[in-house]
Amino acid sequence: MNFLAHLYFAEDTADSRMGSLLGDFVKGQPDSRFSSGTLNGIWLHRAIDNFTDHHPTVRETKALISPPRRRFAGIIIDICYDHFLCQHWNQYSSLTLTDFSQQTYRSLKSYAGFLPDRVHPIVQKLVAEDWLQSYQSVVGIESVLNRVSKRLRRTNSLYGSVEELIQHYEAFNHQFLVFFPELIQFVHQNPHFFVNVAKS
Repeated sequence: MNFLAHLYFAEDTADSRMGSLLGDFVKGQPDSRFSSGTLNGIWLHRAIDNFTDHHPTVRETKALISPPRRRFAGIIIDICYDHFLCQHWNQYSSLTLTDFSQQTYRSLKSYAGFLPDRVHPIVQKLVAEDWLQSYQSVVGIESVLNRVSKRLRRTNSLYGSVEELIQHYEAFNHQFLVFFPELIQFVHQNPHFFVNVAKS
């Protein structure tokens, strides 16, 4: 899952929300300078990613990606699923997406714990450019996918991959609606993550 989904599952604290983002950037054993709330966010992020990667419905979605881009299917689907979370946001949250985004940005800006240097500019751009709400539009998803493509060191076929979303829009939408409630249930059934997902 991408940024929006991970932040959706975070607790309503700056530490938890930052941890939910850091799961993409912290590898191996997390640094001991992280707070317990941030560590919980990192471990939850990893559990969500593991559940997602092995879910049969997600695998069905990945299989729709064209062969030249198949190696990037995980990236493409993670980002596209955030688009569909935006489309169906009111089913899963009592907050509007705008209110949730602004609340999240305030938390991230107030975070006072340890943060690896390379993460600072990403968090700053996420807030300044309102990435969470940008996922609502296909144009926004195109921008995200192209931005990720440019960050990769080698020449790749990820640039322009919004075509996959456009071509398989209804299938992706259907598969997201099958998968996401099961992800919510998974998080609910693992209370050791100390996460409150009772959003509605």
